[in-house]
Amino acid sequence: MLLKFFSLTYLLVTTNAVISPGSLNSDLSILIQNDLQENDSPWAGSGILLLDPMPVKKAIQSCQSLGERLWSIEAGFSEIENDLKYLVYQKDKKKSQRYWIASTHGIPSTIDVNGKVKKASSNENLPVLCTQTAPYSTPTFQDSNPSWQIAVRSNNEYITGFRDHLSFRFLGIRYADPTKRWKYSQLHKGSNTLVSALDYGSTCLESEDCFFLNVWTPYLPRSEHSPKKKLKPVTFWIHGGAFTSGSGSDTLIDGSNLASRGDVVVVTINYRLGTLGFLALDDGETNGNYGLADQITALEWVRKNIRDFGGDPDRITIFGQSAGAGSVRALLASPRARGKFAGAIMQSNLGGLGYGTTYSKYYTIAEEMDVVGKDILTLTNCTNVDSPVECLRALPAATITGLDAVARYLVVDGKYLETSQLDLTHPEATANVPLMIGTMRDDGAAMIGYPTANETIQTFLSSEGIPSTVLSDSKLFPIPSTSNKTLDIFNTTAHIATDGIFRCIDQATGYSGFNNGIFPEIFFYEFNRSYQMPDWSPNAPVCEAPITSEYPHGDPNQEYFKCHSGELYYVFGNLLRQGRPLRDQFDLPFEQYVLDLWTSFARTGRPTPDLGFLEARGYVNTTRQIELAGEWMPFGHGGYRLHRLQWPSKMVDLDEREQCEALQLPLTYYEST
Repeated sequence: MLLKFFSLTYLLVTTNAVISPGSLNSDLSILIQNDLQENDSPWAGSGILLLDPMPVKKAIQSCQSLGERLWSIEAGFSEIENDLKYLVYQKDKKKSQRYWIASTHGIPSTIDVNGKVKKASSNENLPVLCTQTAPYSTPTFQDSNPSWQIAVRSNNEYITGFRDHLSFRFLGIRYADPTKRWKYSQLHKGSNTLVSALDYGSTCLESEDCFFLNVWTPYLPRSEHSPKKKLKPVTFWIHGGAFTSGSGSDTLIDGSNLASRGDVVVVTINYRLGTLGFLALDDGETNGNYGLADQITALEWVRKNIRDFGGDPDRITIFGQSAGAGSVRALLASPRARGKFAGAIMQSNLGGLGYGTTYSKYYTIAEEMDVVGKDILTLTNCTNVDSPVECLRALPAATITGLDAVARYLVVDGKYLETSQLDLTHPEATANVPLMIGTMRDDGAAMIGYPTANETIQTFLSSEGIPSTVLSDSKLFPIPSTSNKTLDIFNTTAHIATDGIFRCIDQATGYSGFNNGIFPEIFFYEFNRSYQMPDWSPNAPVCEAPITSEYPHGDPNQEYFKCHSGELYYVFGNLLRQGRPLRDQFDLPFEQYVLDLWTSFARTGRPTPDLGFLEARGYVNTTRQIELAGEWMPFGHGGYRLHRLQWPSKMVDLDEREQCEALQLPLTYYEST
């Protein structure tokens, strides 16, 4: 085995010519001024690769082996000034530190943080600045040719990814072995093999073998013994999609910008969906929560291996939106996930009334059988058989996924979930980590249909599973009076749906989470600016900013519904990467601000970035916004307040408290349930 290890190492470094931090005997960092403008950025041509101290001859060779050369002062010191300042801010380098750059007049040259170029002895060991000419990737193109490939030794495998202009990308890494249908996933253990991570693995809508995750990182250590202080915080994304759709390879959630600008390691995952991921039967064997178990297996893989990709296993923040937020909520409750993460972000968690109920309140297995299990067995003729689950296993996956009945529910299985909901009364029952939680202002507008002509609001509410008795107090949910009666009804029902499915249950979570000491700190938000995805815009165009002659792409300063998923472009910093036009002069700085808040929470457990960090990185728009908006104060300290994310943002008191009481979802909801 030992001989095989060395022979494969030799093959990797020499024959395949795939460079690794180990073969260079150096850490590797990508440093760049990332303003999220992609190729249109004034900094688009900047960027450097930082290597560990070495003599100048080896520095030249190391840059060449990466397909680069020593950085030249002719490129302009302003291109790297903030990068060097950031190294000082991180206490990774001293202010007096000098770095190898391209020689001037054939004489070995160095540069310091002030841009002073000095001669140096060629035998000095100094950190190295190489050029970084790898191209930007796009949603439809990524250049993974050998020029940009990089290998990492991890999980007893040699994993080959590549770098683009912003990050090192490792796509389609296996975290669990293929398993029998409705069996819990098991951690994948490598066996000294060469593994390609140049493209995404199959999704759970394409294949039952879909246990893949993706990693974006700005930093690769040369060995597992690299100093822990250099490791980056990790953000672990769980996609939404009602537990029936979605994947970790959606280009909307590409992690390059989040990793690069935020200086974090980004992980996205697949997990089993629908009936293949959440079937539970009353047979004592098929206990459900397979998709949730996959998330925990992926977390275990990250805990075990992320250090090899520059991530700190003790600083993992799990975050997700919609069903992904429901997953985060379940992981906070799950004894199997305890201790595997250090922070949590729930974006648009569903609960409360109607459609949202089951995302925050879990069926027993017997209840799921009544709701959907019996229907699945009937539709597949697997009811009156010796083993219903074996009958189902004998069917093609397409037959299962094509059924009208779909098991998409988290259940109390006694192993992954032990209680019917997140316990917000006893601290020992819930993961004790900082929590960020919030909603879109009009989250519910995308969760309901659009009323038909002449349909009454009472009938429409009932069809959406929301009691029409809430209309008894017209002051709480007033119905507008305009010439468009269906829009009037939609306005009121969207208001009720947002409160009843999102806002009230999340505000109650924050209230009990603070008052009962469940979470060390809670940070609550509401988005009052959104950018809806063109391929998912229910009830269009209500979720889109109105188009005018002055604003041909929409005027976000006018009134429009800020709908479910309207924050995702901002959180991942991918507006321009996804080809979405900037609608006004605030879309870009707002996007920068949101990304900086999310990654600050991952770094420190507090969303307001340190001003020294912002100054060192040159993030002037976020600095100005904090000067205007002030610090995002934690929930419950001096009042129950949220950060309203708009331009400019501001702290405001919780609203809709009377409305939530009318919906029987008051702030004290979890005190009595």
